[in-house]
Amino acid sequence: MTKPKTIRLVMPQWQGGNNPLYHLGAELLEFLAPHTNVPSFTVPVTKPDMPLKNENGIVERKEVVKQLQSAYAIINSEKPDKIVMFGGDCLVDLAPFSYLGTVYGKSFGILWIDAHPDVMTPEQFANSHAHVLGALMGNGDPDLVKDVKTPVPAERVMIAGIHHPTDYEKQFLQDHQISTVSPEQLKTSDQPVLDWIKKQNIEYLAIHLDLDVLDFHLFHALLMAEPGVSADKYAGIAEGRLTMDDVIKLVNDVNEATTIVGIGIAEHLPWDALHLKNMLAGLPLVNGN
Repeated sequence: MTKPKTIRLVMPQWQGGNNPLYHLGAELLEFLAPHTNVPSFTVPVTKPDMPLKNENGIVERKEVVKQLQSAYAIINSEKPDKIVMFGGDCLVDLAPFSYLGTVYGKSFGILWIDAHPDVMTPEQFANSHAHVLGALMGNGDPDLVKDVKTPVPAERVMIAGIHHPTDYEKQFLQDHQISTVSPEQLKTSDQPVLDWIKKQNIEYLAIHLDLDVLDFHLFHALLMAEPGVSADKYAGIAEGRLTMDDVIKLVNDVNEATTIVGIGIAEHLPWDALHLKNMLAGLPLVNGN
């Protein structure tokens, strides 16, 4: 039997989240991840030295779409069976999960581990990292949906760790009857996720891990932990409530119940690393001067 082909993708896309630090966050994820022998590819991304602009409802629409096309090109050329994605903002999982959905068809599902559902459109929010799960389901802006050849049905999507969605998100979840499990439920048991896998007969699963599902009081490389800002800057945005141990247990239990074919890790914002990087650049001799 031929061993499944796995690839790693590094996609330091930051324009979808409108935050330059996502670029460094992706690079650090690749550095910190265990070394493996699978081939690794970096999706070309314009570095954070450009002013951003709203283009017909989406911030940096042309740049975001260009980078997505580059990701699709790598994936379609390599034709992997499994994909690991290091981002970048959440939009990085659009190309790999869309591809995997086409490969595995009716046996494929998505577990979205996130404090937010990412089902908005340009009508609600201009930053496209909040559009990605909706696009994978075939809903949203044509530039994001056009290459999703096999939209994932709502019943084969579960969002874990979500709480306090916006009114639009709440209505979308209700209208599509998307399964959800709260962080409080997960801390008690991840059986609802396992029951969903069994009920939907999901043989192949892609997992999106938005690090903002974690409690920012315990892990600080997150949007909510931005230093030096007013306490109300992120008021009204659901913050993560899970621990790393919660996430590890959930993913490993799921791994016993189905075959994981994709994992995407996104939204790493290493504030301390950025400030240290800037400090080092300001030190004579260290900076080459």
